[in-house]
Amino acid sequence: MSLLGQHGLAAAGALGGQGPGHGHSHGGPGGHTHELMDGPGSYVEREALRVRDDWDQRAFTVGVGGPVGSGKTALMLALCRKLREKHSVCAVTNDIFTKEDWEFLCRNEALPEERMRAIETGGCPHAAIREDYSANMDSVRELTRRFRPELVLLESGGDNLAANFSRELADYIIYVIDVAGGDKIPRKGGPGITQSDLLVVNKTDLSEAVGADLAVMERDAARMRQGGPTLFCQAKHGVGVDEVVKLILESASHLGAPVKGAH
Repeated sequence: MSLLGQHGLAAAGALGGQGPGHGHSHGGPGGHTHELMDGPGSYVEREALRVRDDWDQRAFTVGVGGPVGSGKTALMLALCRKLREKHSVCAVTNDIFTKEDWEFLCRNEALPEERMRAIETGGCPHAAIREDYSANMDSVRELTRRFRPELVLLESGGDNLAANFSRELADYIIYVIDVAGGDKIPRKGGPGITQSDLLVVNKTDLSEAVGADLAVMERDAARMRQGGPTLFCQAKHGVGVDEVVKLILESASHLGAPVKGAH
């Protein structure tokens, strides 16, 4: 059976470290610095997974990023429903000026409401997960103290292909794109595409309607990610979600996190 027939699970690549970058700044009150990329990014040279032992202060954290409308919140809902069957889970959402994604998860009973937090970033979504992640870190730590979860799912606000989580905040990073953006998206690169631990190509059921070639996306993702894992999913319909959970638990096991079924 082809990779696409198995929801597009590609072979995992090696772990590695990321070299130093350059930056530029948005000045003025509340300004922040952005890294200036010298290229599309490299999976094998990405920032290494961080082995730590302070799980009682911050539970194993899964960052879920991607452009607006790619299906991050649908994946969050699917992951909450799947993981809560066997694990203690909490969740944090990010929106710029609203609590829309948190409200969606609450309406759909992803988790008990008290186990979820909403962050209103008020500006660049990527700054809240990389340059100044203090609000998100505070929420993850507060949830860890209160509920002692095995995992915290953390959804960023929708952003561009250059957005990625700090390793200080997220132990495992998932980047979500969707076929409606066109089959050119994987080859555009950027840290989200090339340096996330897992790339999810979502809404594959829409590929024919929008004229996106899944084989092209699979080929380009494998090339840009240097063999790093890519999954083709339909988060809304639960397709591929089991495979996402499997990779999350494998990463937790690799880092020695106290997650049931990860060892």
